[in-house]
Amino acid sequence: MKFLNLTAGLAFGCVSLLSVATASPGQQPAPGLSSEIVLTIDSKQSKTSWSVDSTLHTVHGEFALKGGILRFDTVTGRAAGEILVYAPSGDSGNASRDARMHKEILESAKYPDITFRPTQFDGKLTTPGRSEGNLHGILSIHGAEHEIVVSVQANLTSDHWTGTAKVEVPYVKWGMKDASNFLLKVKPVVSVGVDLSGTVGATK
Repeated sequence: MKFLNLTAGLAFGCVSLLSVATASPGQQPAPGLSSEIVLTIDSKQSKTSWSVDSTLHTVHGEFALKGGILRFDTVTGRAAGEILVYAPSGDSGNASRDARMHKEILESAKYPDITFRPTQFDGKLTTPGRSEGNLHGILSIHGAEHEIVVSVQANLTSDHWTGTAKVEVPYVKWGMKDASNFLLKVKPVVSVGVDLSGTVGATK
């Protein structure tokens, strides 16, 4: 009987752990899981910035975040959730340049959502405190998915968090149109930075 109880307990533990990796952003933490932390993103306090070099100057711009939620297992580093960026909001401060970006490069009307879904965090998650490391995940943009590794830093208190992330996006290699023309040479890689802020969910 003791052996059966032990086996059942181990099975339950495995199911609980797997549920963290597959949980959707709207679900609550699995009952009894003490190592999960849930970070909700406040879109009004967060932003996505980008820059790309050219032969004349560096172009800077921003995208609006729709929001999102991130889940981490502080023991295994497994991650889930989603960050959602609204592609049509892209703005560099130049109307004609932005019109070309949306129509020819991003095709924002056809692909309005840019999403990042984290899968694994390599680093130490400190709650509360400062955390940094590499976040692996899937970036969905322009109708295709790409595996990327994002350098991240975060500061957590008991109920609030802020974080930054940086990644290089090789948009031409990923099938988007080169922004260069016969007068201007544009680098085929865009530097993207994300500044996030939000609330920390209760761990169980």
